[in-house]
Amino acid sequence: MFEVLVFVYENYWRGDACPQLQQLGRKLSAHGFEPEEIQQALTWLDGLNLAAQNTRADDLPSEERPLPLQSADSLRVYSVLEQDHLGAQCLGFISFLDSAGVLPAPMREIVVDRAMAAPGGPVSLDDLKIIVLMVYWSVGQEPDALVLDELCEDTLGRLPH
Repeated sequence: MFEVLVFVYENYWRGDACPQLQQLGRKLSAHGFEPEEIQQALTWLDGLNLAAQNTRADDLPSEERPLPLQSADSLRVYSVLEQDHLGAQCLGFISFLDSAGVLPAPMREIVVDRAMAAPGGPVSLDDLKIIVLMVYWSVGQEPDALVLDELCEDTLGRLPH
């Protein structure tokens, strides 16, 4: 599924430039992706679109918002299920982005939601980085250059100091 998401990210510069899911499915099929991968990715993207629309509702007047905004002083506590599915490395990376001020709380919640919707066992850090990129993509924002570098860089060759 993540190969499909990378393809979508690389070929459609913004979420609103992406074709409707049915048409996107045909294009992905024409590019040789497996039907099961395509279906998983389309289902995942549909959830992402819904979550991004709810985030845009934050721009509405307070009486029209579906949920209250989080306080800057709030603390995110992860459930046992979230801890198990995300793992320590992914939770640490989300915390790093959050503390650096580059992943606002509404976007963080979309990242966690979409990571929890990812099939399979614990989410790998590389897959989480794809999810973060897709969340930025879906809300029509581009991460700044340093964040983009952190999300796209291959860390296997990096030596800690």
